[in-house]
Amino acid sequence: MVSKRRSLRTAVVGVLGAASLTIAGSAMAATPAANVVVAQKAVPAKAGITAKPSVSSIRAWQLFRVTGRTTNLKAGSKVTLQQKQHGKWVSLPASTSISRNGSYSLGVELGLKGENDLRVVSGTTASPIFNVTVR
Repeated sequence: MVSKRRSLRTAVVGVLGAASLTIAGSAMAATPAANVVVAQKAVPAKAGITAKPSVSSIRAWQLFRVTGRTTNLKAGSKVTLQQKQHGKWVSLPASTSISRNGSYSLGVELGLKGENDLRVVSGTTASPIFNVTVR
């Protein structure tokens, strides 16, 4: 008699468990998907700098200009000209502030003869590399 009761109890618990899962499943299906909120990270806009020299070749210590525009950099931030020397980027004493419309203009003199690799930087943002040859 005890084994029949145990079997009956197991069967009843199994049926009730299955019924509760069915009810819970239908309740979940009735929940509209519009209530689900997905957290999204705000992706900051990527900063950028363009740079264009006024000449491609100059005499040593001849003044020329580097002009360009910045995107997503704060007006008033400093941009600096860098020159590649012996495999490392060296900041030159040519810097200016970014204007309200994002543009800048640098007066530059170079004395290192040959082809000079240059770029303009502001913080961790750098322009593409450009070349000016000093004769």
